[in-house]
Amino acid sequence: MKTRPLFDEAALAKRIKELGDQITADYAGEPVLVVSVLKGAFMFTADLIRQIKVPVEIDFIGLASYDGTQSTGQVRITSDLSTKIEGRNVLIVEDIVDTGKTLDFLRDMFNLRNPRSLKICALLSKPECHEMKSPVDYTGFEITREFVIGYGLDLDQRYRELPYIAQVLNLD
Repeated sequence: MKTRPLFDEAALAKRIKELGDQITADYAGEPVLVVSVLKGAFMFTADLIRQIKVPVEIDFIGLASYDGTQSTGQVRITSDLSTKIEGRNVLIVEDIVDTGKTLDFLRDMFNLRNPRSLKICALLSKPECHEMKSPVDYTGFEITREFVIGYGLDLDQRYRELPYIAQVLNLD
């Protein structure tokens, strides 16, 4: 498999600090429940919450919608929240937004649970692929249609440990 680096550790750290500052300003001292979408967003979430300077709680939700490099078009919950979100400020943290169908699914499901506010933060976004109705409130980087790995993002559960994000050029 051949790859091309897209975002190194320094670029990731700089952008995550900027996102943390923006989120801090937007919540203006109010507590926020950060919901990390597993498995891909765990590294990003860990670094992001260290940059948010308001009271933060964390929970995780497990979702699956990919088989290899292809989206199945179906979102499955593999692990639900352990925290009630009713009346709380909720920030969903996602690794990558492709079509956005996962975010629409999450937003609809979470809105039924009556949060005080609901915002979305994505490390990566592929605007040319978006088919969603839900806006992304905070975006780390915009990319094109390339498949990427590293920094929590995987290919068949591999390469999450890379400290940078790379484009997959071929799967040989």
